Amino acid sequence: MFRQMKEDIETVLARDPAAHSRLEVLLCYPGVRAIRSHRRAHRAYEKGHFTWARWISQRARKRTGIEIHPGAVIGKRLFIDHGSGVVIGETTVIGDDVTLYQGVTLGGTGKDTGKRHPTLGSNVTVGAGAKVLGPITLGNHVKVGAGSIVLKDVPDHCTVVGNPGRIVRQKNKTPDIDLEHGNLPDPVLERFNQMAERIAALEKQLALQEKTQEGK
Repeated sequence: MFRQMKEDIETVLARDPAAHSRLEVLLCYPGVRAIRSHRRAHRAYEKGHFTWARWISQRARKRTGIEIHPGAVIGKRLFIDHGSGVVIGETTVIGDDVTLYQGVTLGGTGKDTGKRHPTLGSNVTVGAGAKVLGPITLGNHVKVGAGSIVLKDVPDHCTVVGNPGRIVRQKNKTPDIDLEHGNLPDPVLERFNQMAERIAALEKQLALQEKTQEGK
């Protein structure tokens, strides 16, 4: 227990420049408290004490603003930054070294039974307000831009933005934990820029043809 608590605190200190001391993290970070409560709830859930497990999780939700279903499977060193409005569904699976920002939803899309929530690989970053919905898989080292809605599987080393989420960048290397989720490509703007360049080229070509015809 103490080893896990130490690891939780060191995770926050490593990823949040606003954290100044271990005591501050222990007393003031709702993500740390929510994860600790989830571990207790998950143990009860695995033993079949479903009502007790849900009571623990709902009590943690009231205290932290973070709702983690006790059935969710969470790996090591999960960092929930700020945390308000974070929702993690029952059949969600989260790998190691994942970062979730405020307002993130890892949820389902209907009333299906069985596996109905996302699976996140390791070293995944999900930006503020993003929604990852359904029994989809985000590979390792995936980055989801703030406000995105992801409804399809995403391979390793990809960056996803937009609604619905689209892959706008893919890398082959394995970087360190990447917390940048605001300065991301804008595929719509890039498409408009391409169209503007194409129109300018066509106008130039048309003007040249008109000038040639006038010379004749």
